[in-house]
Amino acid sequence: MATARTTSSQRPCWFVGASFGSTDDQTDRFLEEGIWENGYHDRYLDKVKSMRPGDRIAIKASFTQRNNLPFSVPPGQSASGMYIKAIGTVTQNMRDGRHVRVDWTRVAPPLEWYFYTYRKTVWEVWPGKGTLPWAAEDLIGFAFDGKLQDYGRFLATWGWLEDELSDPDIENSYSNSEPSMPSPYSVDSIVEEGCFIDVDKLEEILDHFQFKKNLILQGPPGTGKTWLARRLAFALLGYKDEGKVQVVQFHPNLSYEDFVRGWRPVGEGRLELVDGPFLEMVEAARDDLDSDYVMVIEEINRGNPAQVFGEMLTLLEADKRKESEALGLSYRRFRRERVYIPDNVYLIGTMNIADRSLALVDLAFRRRFAFEELEPTFGQPWRDWVSRNSGIDVQFLGDIETRLGNLNQQIAEDRNLGRQFRVGHSYVTPSAVIPDPLTWFARVVEKEIGPLLDEYWHESPDIARQAKSALLEGL
Repeated sequence: MATARTTSSQRPCWFVGASFGSTDDQTDRFLEEGIWENGYHDRYLDKVKSMRPGDRIAIKASFTQRNNLPFSVPPGQSASGMYIKAIGTVTQNMRDGRHVRVDWTRVAPPLEWYFYTYRKTVWEVWPGKGTLPWAAEDLIGFAFDGKLQDYGRFLATWGWLEDELSDPDIENSYSNSEPSMPSPYSVDSIVEEGCFIDVDKLEEILDHFQFKKNLILQGPPGTGKTWLARRLAFALLGYKDEGKVQVVQFHPNLSYEDFVRGWRPVGEGRLELVDGPFLEMVEAARDDLDSDYVMVIEEINRGNPAQVFGEMLTLLEADKRKESEALGLSYRRFRRERVYIPDNVYLIGTMNIADRSLALVDLAFRRRFAFEELEPTFGQPWRDWVSRNSGIDVQFLGDIETRLGNLNQQIAEDRNLGRQFRVGHSYVTPSAVIPDPLTWFARVVEKEIGPLLDEYWHESPDIARQAKSALLEGL
């Protein structure tokens, strides 16, 4: 009996990078040697092994662009883009997770594709599947079949044709009947929204987050840990999508049964096995491998993370993100049930290390996360952003910066406190216009910073009182 063969239209197309970390672009070498190489020894191995002879493959390079675009975007918005630098066909898979042979054709000059992009080194694009099935089809046709990109369709999906939709001809051509897609989001977007860490540093944080998959943002109060965690999640996705970013908060009474899976009363004396928020997200991610999912855990050390995660703690490791590493849960729905965390699940936790009531996380948990220390961040970017968005005079902001700088130095040098107790910039970064800056700052000192200092120096109230007075003296 004849066996049905899989056609190329039923197979994924592969969009792959040619630079790994800080290494140079390897495109020329790949084309000369007729290969593509996965530059990582511990990432994407299963995906590379799944490439088959006959699969179409393209070398890509991602970017964001605001000016000189071939279409109009709303003021302040950036479009994500992707260069297609070479296309080819896989001829042999070396089965080591790192090397395939490819019959390449250089694309010169590189093609420029916009909107539907992906930052990771290996992107598996199935025809007619994914978050936007039609966009996957369009990308494949653009890269391999010489078709032009229909910018209007994407602009309508992103909601960027608002001014033009009054024209009935355009409305008929670009009706927003396709699945909606949020606006693109990048580290540039984070800075525009009021982050005072420079773009290069944010890129470094994001790159390591993508590699490690689990990140802790820690730092003094008021350094914007939760604020930044949510935005890093969106930058990882490449767009704002609340449906793929879930925010939870740990507390001392949180248990494995609350977070992963446990029995819940459902009435009439009966119990039902219910998945917690983490396992719900894992299930959603396994059903949508073309998308990333991020869980933001506020105050992750306010609970007992090792106890709350249970056996999931082992599965959090980046090299355990595959079905072959699946483990049985404490509460199973059937005898042989096994669960694994897929490669597209990411965690960001926040940790307030100045709260003396919180326990330190154990080493087993700490080893599975990358840690990023956030600092009180003032300086010119802070002054410019606050002045532009709140109307406060730059000179007055400079005075606030000096006073808080002196306070933070005093706190850092106090042997009973230290650097982790400094006061962050969020306390003095208003999100609205401030008609009376002096009254506003006095209230911030009285109602927000002051109580914090009273807590810090609860055994030395005179020091707290003098510190508060110094913040307002002479204004």
